[in-house]
Amino acid sequence: MSDQLSQISQHYHEILKGLGENPEREGLLDTPKRAAKAMQYLCRGYEQSLDEIVNGALFASDNDEMVIVRDIELYSLCEHHLLPFIGKAHVAYIPTGKVLGLSKVARIVDMFARRLQIQENLTRQIAEAVQQVTNAAGVAVVIEAQHMCMMMRGVEKQNSVMTSSVMLGAFRQSTNTRQEFLQLIGRSK
Repeated sequence: MSDQLSQISQHYHEILKGLGENPEREGLLDTPKRAAKAMQYLCRGYEQSLDEIVNGALFASDNDEMVIVRDIELYSLCEHHLLPFIGKAHVAYIPTGKVLGLSKVARIVDMFARRLQIQENLTRQIAEAVQQVTNAAGVAVVIEAQHMCMMMRGVEKQNSVMTSSVMLGAFRQSTNTRQEFLQLIGRSK
């Protein structure tokens, strides 16, 4: 077991004790290690970089029309309670000579989702990363997610969905461009 995994496991062991549980009972014997491994997996975005994710997958293109990747599933942890929020991202950009490999858009979403933050910041991180990589004329990101911190605790509202958006460049400057994007992702009539 790595030093980092061992340290995180020990912290989970102490958390279980602090909750009044017996971490030595059969059902919990390996829980600290399993929880530590799960947390490392859920936060693996810290070990990734934008350059590593994109890996040169930018391709010359004379397309200057909107490119949209819809319904990218995402799983993240909120920085306030370390509870999951689960949803989908819609990402669009207007190319200026280069297009990004399709799977790279989803990988960018995953990289930032696998870090601790709030949904509003996640939305901005994705938009700015796509902008940085593509040098697009505009980038739009909408995320719709359900937050366990609101569903399992606190106000316990089971059907609430949070929507956040970031519009950069042409999507911010042009009402028509923004409206076209929102219509294509089914968010506008």
